[in-house]
Amino acid sequence: MEILDYAFMQRALIAALIVGVTAPAIGIYLVQRRQALMGDGIGHVALTGVGLGFLLNTSPIWMATAVAIAGSVVMELIRWYGKTRGDLALAMLFYGGMAGGVMLMNLSDAGSNANLGTYLFGSITTVSPQDMTTIYVLAALVLAITIGLRRQLFAVCQDEEFARVTGLPVRLLNLLVAVTAAVTVTVAMRVVGLLLVSALMVIPVAAAQQISRSFAVTFSVAVAIGVAVTLTGTTTSYYVDVPSGATIVLFAIGLFVLFTGLAAPLAKKRARAAAEASKGCTLEVPGGRSATDDVSVAG
Repeated sequence: MEILDYAFMQRALIAALIVGVTAPAIGIYLVQRRQALMGDGIGHVALTGVGLGFLLNTSPIWMATAVAIAGSVVMELIRWYGKTRGDLALAMLFYGGMAGGVMLMNLSDAGSNANLGTYLFGSITTVSPQDMTTIYVLAALVLAITIGLRRQLFAVCQDEEFARVTGLPVRLLNLLVAVTAAVTVTVAMRVVGLLLVSALMVIPVAAAQQISRSFAVTFSVAVAIGVAVTLTGTTTSYYVDVPSGATIVLFAIGLFVLFTGLAAPLAKKRARAAAEASKGCTLEVPGGRSATDDVSVAG
């Protein structure tokens, strides 16, 4: 294939594959916690790290990772203690992160509107060998947590009170989910961009939920969808010369619509199967007691 003759496209496809796996892997826990837009908020905060990286002439990805992790911790603290004013505090954090990133980018000598656009909307063909090393390390961390601790994380995301009763460190695990989401955002920002990364964390999971019931199946299908749309979107962006991030997200939305259309026939099929199974199930009612079953008390 012609696309594989170029080193930059080889790196792009590998990065797309990694993001296609890691984004839904953590996204399933965010959806379970009803925090589908958390990735979007972290993306706003991470932009400050990108701008700071350019200002200090350091790696924008590593700086974005550090700032995103700090932001995710603050978001969790606000969720725990913010109460009625928590939404306002989160809004200021998100918008402040975006404004801070734009300001720092413009103050730096290396920063420009072009650089800002590659991080906001993704530019997978510009992924460098140094970026790939960072992506490998961060992706390995994300997968180790999301797969290695899947039982504990699922319990916490499904029912915090039940998880607390069973002795699980609920707050620590919630914090771990937030930090892992922050790391995933920085892994994916060169592929789909900080403004679109949340879509790749949520849409494959939402599509998988249309046709599956169990957590394990939903996890596997969501990852498969993530890989399919990232590789297809990256290949399409090369041949058609369109933005990779937007293409990937549009493919993901298309699959969600397709899976939603398949959901109704599958539900009817399951209902018919359950009805047929119930027909063969009979309940025997015991007859009256015999005389030998009576208990007598000797006088």
